Amino acid sequence: MKTAPLRILLIINPISGTNSKRGLQEYLEKRIKAMGHYITTSLTQGPGDATRLAQNAVKDGFDTVLACGGDGTVNEVATALVGTNVALGILPNGSGNGLARHIDIPVDPILALKVIQKGKVTDCDYCTVNDIPFFCTFGLGFDAAVSHRFATGHQRGLLAYLRSTINEFISFKPETYRLTINDKSICVDAFLIACCNASQYGNNAFIAPTASITDGMIDITLVHSGNALSQALVGVELLAGSITQGGLIDTFKTDKLIISRQQAGIAHIDGEPIELPDKLTITCHHKGLKIFAPAKRSKFKPVFTPTYLFFRDCCIHIGNIFSMKKS
Repeated sequence: MKTAPLRILLIINPISGTNSKRGLQEYLEKRIKAMGHYITTSLTQGPGDATRLAQNAVKDGFDTVLACGGDGTVNEVATALVGTNVALGILPNGSGNGLARHIDIPVDPILALKVIQKGKVTDCDYCTVNDIPFFCTFGLGFDAAVSHRFATGHQRGLLAYLRSTINEFISFKPETYRLTINDKSICVDAFLIACCNASQYGNNAFIAPTASITDGMIDITLVHSGNALSQALVGVELLAGSITQGGLIDTFKTDKLIISRQQAGIAHIDGEPIELPDKLTITCHHKGLKIFAPAKRSKFKPVFTPTYLFFRDCCIHIGNIFSMKKS
């Protein structure tokens, strides 16, 4: 079904991920024009640029903003679009691509254009921590420490992230947190606390396999302090998509949560490290963002779904290598 012409702003982060972007802008513009839409392109030059550009697009009457980059770029663009009628389109081109993967958008910006072409826009949730928006995950503890180590390194990509994870695991020490939900509090020594709007961190690491971006709830995965072996096994469950209640893990859903810790420190928002205070209020905002998404999303199956997605990503990556050689 042909959709009405849209005024589209394409925002490209030229340094996201590890894929080559040679000829990408020209190709995307050509394809979008062939769909019958009007396209304007801007390239980011530093942190905050994508938010500023998207805010201007809202003021200037654009219908859609396409974010071509990683989760950080998506977060910046989406932050400007919450509460507006301007739809977000994701053309994933980063290291993790957590929100795109959750929605089942192909992790290739060219293939992802098919989602935009079909024109299906969904009203989805977003969350805030101390009024700062996140769209995929917010975390404290080990995952935040890994994000900080990864961000301060000089390499990108999955292998660099795995190296950061292993190095941090060797030295990491759990912290004590107080969680308050509906006036009830618990005090825990936690390896990590993940507050999830979507199901995964990125790279098909499923921290909250049953999470939905349309249910008005935050999925909380709490991993308690344990020994090195038991915590390493949680990592296996993460990759297999089999994290469930039991053992070191508690899971629950809520629309609001307060977390207190002993002092201010590092957290992560959609994979980007950030310094936050000792008291954190996390809130879900139901259907606050319009986003292009596939009409249907396959039902998640532990082990099977991560395995299928792994091989699909490999096929996309191999296809990109051959297309680069031809060009």
